[in-house]
Amino acid sequence: MTDKSHWESIYASKSIQDVSWYRDHLETSLDFIRRCALPLDSQIIDIGGGASTLADDLCGLGYTSVSVLDISMTALEKARLRLGPLAKRVQWMEGDITKIQLPLEHYDLWHDRAVFHFLTDLADRHSYVEAATRSVKTGGFIILATFSPEGPLKCSGLTVHRYDPESLAGMFPRFDLQESRLEDHKTPAGVV
Repeated sequence: MTDKSHWESIYASKSIQDVSWYRDHLETSLDFIRRCALPLDSQIIDIGGGASTLADDLCGLGYTSVSVLDISMTALEKARLRLGPLAKRVQWMEGDITKIQLPLEHYDLWHDRAVFHFLTDLADRHSYVEAATRSVKTGGFIILATFSPEGPLKCSGLTVHRYDPESLAGMFPRFDLQESRLEDHKTPAGVV
């Protein structure tokens, strides 16, 4: 997962709308975010957000403290270009979530539908969990999407680690599982 060159190559060779994980809008994530009922000045971070449209939608909803972290500078640049003047309202961070130091007790909401399932090494998973546990405020939220036990074994040529809701929640002992949802993702190519 932490091979920056892999992700730079993908984002350099494909348009954003052609990657298998692309969605015009992350409806499920946005639904969960709305249900958190956070004030518009809440600190929100999108882990592996790269060129995702979540930052666009959050800015459109009026959130003023949105951060996007991704290992690929190319993905971040594509998102900045797409957002145009709104890009100035987002804090763009290039880095590997298993290595970067994020501020302590800073985020009200941590969102990830792109990274955790790629962490097949236990040490990387522990680094990720430690980063989330340190960085999310007490009473904050984590919204995390991964491949289910019935999902594909690989994505973008990389092996993924699959989870059911309980095993995923078990990785984050400081947090309580509030809700889970199974979603079938339809890729831009029409594959479920």
